[in-house]
Amino acid sequence: MRNLEAKFRLPDLSGARARAEALGYAVRGVLDQRDTFFRVARGKLKLREEASGAWLIHYRREGRHSLMLSNYEIVPAADGANTRAMLADALGVIAEVRKQRTLLTRSNVRLHLDRVEGLGSFGEIEAVIAGGGDPDASRIAVDELLAALGIGRADLIDVSYFELMQSR
Repeated sequence: MRNLEAKFRLPDLSGARARAEALGYAVRGVLDQRDTFFRVARGKLKLREEASGAWLIHYRREGRHSLMLSNYEIVPAADGANTRAMLADALGVIAEVRKQRTLLTRSNVRLHLDRVEGLGSFGEIEAVIAGGGDPDASRIAVDELLAALGIGRADLIDVSYFELMQSR
């Protein structure tokens, strides 16, 4: 699968939620997530754990740009705690990121309003690109949401949360 992503600092999460809802985005839930990142030869591998389950997510980003195109795979993990322990032992842990995420969606676009432990408040837009879909078709929706949130291209962050933690 592929997606187009944009990440940015967002000090006013409730204001951002109101602006997104005015565009037709609907709240799908509030999730407490634990992402554990493991050492791998290519791309990034994380185990995402939340109350409803756990998933292994492997992804690679194409270059480092303000809007990032990613290729990813998601596989359910039946036992998050044991999977985390096994991968930690076999591969080693790079970082752990804990966050509370409010998820809003409209069509193929997801808006994540995140409170990340130790980092602060962020927004992340993810447009899921189907099968042979054209990423440029999703850029319009991403750009519309960025404009509504008052986020310019210079505000976008081209690294993951754990890389932000490491750079502090």
